[in-house]
Amino acid sequence: MANQKPDNGALSEKDFSPFESPSASHAKGSASPKEDRADGKIEIKEDDNYEKLGFCFPTWKKWAILTVIFAVQVSMNFNTSVYPNVVIPLTKEFHISGQVARIGQMIYLVAYAFGSELWAPWSEDLGRWPVLQLSLFLVNIWQIPCALAPNFGTIIVCRFLGGLSSAGGSVTLGMVADMWEADDQQYAVAFIVLSSVGGSSIGPVVGAFIQRYLSWHWNFWVQLIFGGTVQLLHLLVVPETRATILLDREAKRRRKAGETSVYGPNELKENRFQLKGILKIWGRPFEMFVREPIVLCLSLLSGFSDALIFTFLESFQPVYKQWNFGIIAIGLAFIPINIGYIIAWLSFFPFIHRHRQIRHRDPDALQPEARLYWLLWTAPLETIGLFGFAWASLGPSRNVHWIAPMIFSALIAIANYCIYMATIDYMVASYGPYSASATGGNALARDFLAGIAAMYATPFYENLPGANKLETPTTVLACLAFVVTIPIYVFYWKGPVIREKSKFAQTLASDRKGKAGGKAESTKGEGEIGEMEKGS
Repeated sequence: MANQKPDNGALSEKDFSPFESPSASHAKGSASPKEDRADGKIEIKEDDNYEKLGFCFPTWKKWAILTVIFAVQVSMNFNTSVYPNVVIPLTKEFHISGQVARIGQMIYLVAYAFGSELWAPWSEDLGRWPVLQLSLFLVNIWQIPCALAPNFGTIIVCRFLGGLSSAGGSVTLGMVADMWEADDQQYAVAFIVLSSVGGSSIGPVVGAFIQRYLSWHWNFWVQLIFGGTVQLLHLLVVPETRATILLDREAKRRRKAGETSVYGPNELKENRFQLKGILKIWGRPFEMFVREPIVLCLSLLSGFSDALIFTFLESFQPVYKQWNFGIIAIGLAFIPINIGYIIAWLSFFPFIHRHRQIRHRDPDALQPEARLYWLLWTAPLETIGLFGFAWASLGPSRNVHWIAPMIFSALIAIANYCIYMATIDYMVASYGPYSASATGGNALARDFLAGIAAMYATPFYENLPGANKLETPTTVLACLAFVVTIPIYVFYWKGPVIREKSKFAQTLASDRKGKAGGKAESTKGEGEIGEMEKGS
């Protein structure tokens, strides 16, 4: 059933941020009424120009674009995870402690957490392509003074600016929404989520070789080479995908052809960059993070899970040194984490396929809580993996083989991916056009908590009292993992009751019930993850 255009009922355009604005359902060939304006200008609509939008790109072109975006996202996350391999060389070069050297890791991640939120609105008004190009350019520029730094203060400042310059998922996931309809987005979203988590775990593998064979400067030069390569690919391969920008271009083309009264949506906007509106946009993710229990609990769960990976960046060294692993061997020990991510990514395919079949029969057949079902089974792997990793850390003195902690780290990776994917999926279904802000809180928590983890991880493993210096800290993490995964089960069974108390979720529910007897999907949010598989 084709989605219907939103009316002027519960949700009006001014209720949305620029990356959460209501949009037509893109039903091909459907007519959209043209609003009369006093100046005689006519705004062209998405429905009337569907074939000009990213939705109509050939499948091969969509996936070619998405593959480049995958590489872009990997490079941004690679910059966060390759840095730990330069900590020891920096301590020797600048005569600082390891804890001081880790500030460069922390400051980048914390700045990244806020930077991705700050870039989001601009990609909606100015377009995905120029914003992502500018972001990549700035990130790459800040690598140069890091590589040539005469003192550690230069590295701290430039790492902060590099993190703040990283657009991250605010743009890359928005591009998924530009090219896939709501019912067809999950495969693409799962692919981009894989790039986000995968970029965080290939850094230690590459970084080990840099640390072993090259000077510390090359840690930053390699980041620059990787970033410059993906920027060039993006420049040459990826076109603009943002619907409003494509409509502006179509309007200009038609005016040149003689239709002088036709204009695009951005061309008719007044006061596009008012400070009050921008501040409201930036503030909504923080408001929802504090006021919405679904956003708060699931974002903290997702953030805690991501922080574990960055904690492992520190814990792997003392654990695997028991088996006489060198720098490169410790780096290669992260390969099982990447394998776990791929397994988790593939594990979602049957559920995506099944939900799409159900949704095509009846768009309202599935409650948002259905998106948490697979997580009910995979979330416990985080606790199991942490307990297993903890006591596999007893080492060869207790006849434990080195493959044991690797297997358990793969289980943790499976849980980490599933938590990230499922929590985003659930927020999208629960908050509809507000889901960009909801998932913004998720991204904020993941990067911010990962940044904090960079500072506490090593002291945590070195300073806890007791004989089991390696086992006890990870056991503590396992106990915390058990506690923070409890809300998953609460939301699965009590989600409808909780959503009834949410003004955001209920606004969406009321709007949906008012459309076509409650059978048609209602307002569709655009941007960041605002359009991600809305009814799946």
